[in-house]
Amino acid sequence: MDKIVPAPKSLKVVGGEKTAGRATDDGDGPIAPVADRPSRAEAEEAVRTLIKWAGDDPAREGLIDTPARVVRSYEEFFEGYAACPRDILERTFEETDGYDEIVLLRDIRFESHCEHHMAPIIGKAHVAYLPHRRIVGISKLARLVEVFARRLQIQEKLTAQIANTIDRVLEPKGVAVVIEAAHQCMTTRGVHKPGVVMVTSRMLGAFRDDPSTRREFLAIVGNLSSNGTPLS
Repeated sequence: MDKIVPAPKSLKVVGGEKTAGRATDDGDGPIAPVADRPSRAEAEEAVRTLIKWAGDDPAREGLIDTPARVVRSYEEFFEGYAACPRDILERTFEETDGYDEIVLLRDIRFESHCEHHMAPIIGKAHVAYLPHRRIVGISKLARLVEVFARRLQIQEKLTAQIANTIDRVLEPKGVAVVIEAAHQCMTTRGVHKPGVVMVTSRMLGAFRDDPSTRREFLAIVGNLSSNGTPLS
């Protein structure tokens, strides 16, 4: 008898763009909480269970407050689910005196968590766009990276979500995003390969279609790790 494989579930995006009568699941809006989201007390009890499974006693002095601390930490680690990335970019400026060259914010440090092992991903993002009538405050680009990073992620999806949101909201001539990050799911466990850095990129518009624009962006970014700043 053939095994029935359940269809993958997508998280519902609150206020997301509608496609064929349903909310998109590309993550450019706040994520609706799951229907059976546990209470804080249940979450803390789950941490106690994991402590017991690891072989320790959650009732001993050093661990008695750990479940509450872990739950508070998770609220911070994953606060991106409650934020709307599109809203961050809504306020724009049109008084640019005709500026139409690359706008680049590089070395945006972020911390995220791998959705496969819930291990930290620590890295930096380089985000650029080619304005078309409108620009956005540079702090908004950093905040956009932060919101998407504060969700369970894979680096490929994180890269695409940042670029796609800028492209949809600002409607620039082009968007370029490069992310380099160290994944502790492979540096502290599994194959144990410290020092390995993963690099992903997403090029849209002029950065994809015009080789000279792409080369200019990559030249400005330079050698991604040339400044010697550690990622973890």
